[in-house]
Amino acid sequence: MNGMTDVRTALVIGGGIAGPVVAMALQRAGISARIYEAYRGNSAAATGGMISLAPNGVSALAPIGLDDAVRGMGVPNSSIVLHSWTGKRLAEFGALPGMPPSQGVWREEMFRLLADAAVRRGIPMEHGRRFVRAEDHGDGVTAYFADGSFASADILIGADGIHSTVRPLIDPAAPEPHYTGLLGFGGRPSAACDTGLAPTDGTLHMSFGKRAFFAYQVFDDGRTSWFANLPRKEPLTGAQARAVGAQEWLRVLRAAFSDDRTPAAHILATSSPEDLIVVGAQEDLPSVPTWSRGRMVLIGDAAHATSPSSGQGASLAIESAVQLARCLRDLPLPDAFSAYEALRRPRVERIIAMAARTNSNKAAGPFGRVVRDLVMPVAMKMVKPEKAAWQFEYRIDWDAPVERSASPALAGR
Repeated sequence: MNGMTDVRTALVIGGGIAGPVVAMALQRAGISARIYEAYRGNSAAATGGMISLAPNGVSALAPIGLDDAVRGMGVPNSSIVLHSWTGKRLAEFGALPGMPPSQGVWREEMFRLLADAAVRRGIPMEHGRRFVRAEDHGDGVTAYFADGSFASADILIGADGIHSTVRPLIDPAAPEPHYTGLLGFGGRPSAACDTGLAPTDGTLHMSFGKRAFFAYQVFDDGRTSWFANLPRKEPLTGAQARAVGAQEWLRVLRAAFSDDRTPAAHILATSSPEDLIVVGAQEDLPSVPTWSRGRMVLIGDAAHATSPSSGQGASLAIESAVQLARCLRDLPLPDAFSAYEALRRPRVERIIAMAARTNSNKAAGPFGRVVRDLVMPVAMKMVKPEKAAWQFEYRIDWDAPVERSASPALAGR
């Protein structure tokens, strides 16, 4: 089915999550895509730990037939319990009635699943091709790479993340990523680090510590996965943070949680430098004014990066990739890009704003921490879980035609 589209070929810049998904969705829409990834092999995957795929994100994989594969490899997160640094339970969030749990998946495994699926379907994916610039010819676009090579197609899709090279080409005045004031760290579970903690039965425990934020989950085999957010005034890139060394960061993290009456200090004491994942500055993009220009368009974190606090980053990227493919299937340019943005912008910016509020809680100072811990239990009792359902109930009707006058209401069915 190729509808009214005038697009037959696409260049996809970025082979993380959004890139392979949009390429596979475009293939189903009758559009041929080729993926170009700057990193060689899957080295990009090593820079992150476990990510969450919300029910809406898993559902969005259904049009390309990968929803069951993610459920098969993921670890269900049935609930989240929030604690203060004293160990006091502040709130608990369970899965909404009738709603499946979120899936915790390792970034490396998710990258591999998507890349392998794309290659199996005959979609070319070239690694070690760092994109540097593009030329829009009016009837097509040419991408140029650092090695001197180039490629042309009808459109170019920037799926190259929060530090996108495509974004400033579309809009030279595009905003830079915003530092949330937090550095990210994670711990990959290994048999060598036995915490001795009881399995948490699918519950993710989060604690607002005196100096930093910590979350952990103990699997049925006793292995423990964790992540931490450390407030820091000045950002560090991933490379800068990793240059400090895992041993030093473990020392810093152990000191940050030494006064907390939660399992954080114990888990860190049993963690080894080899299992530490150093992510670096956590960033978001509150709003990107321009998502497309001519024959170039942005998806995923290049267009709408939310901080990891949302638990929706990967899910939103998948949704946008599939919705863009639908729009390109049914509409000519520039209507397809306009419809895509109308379908996506209100939803993603609402979630980004919610995550920003969560980050302010994580980085609260001494006074703010006391107020937060006093107010949160009362506030949570007043929260009706069904009010958050809009995030997770989002569904994409692949077969529904996209109209020129698309509005946010058409985004999900």
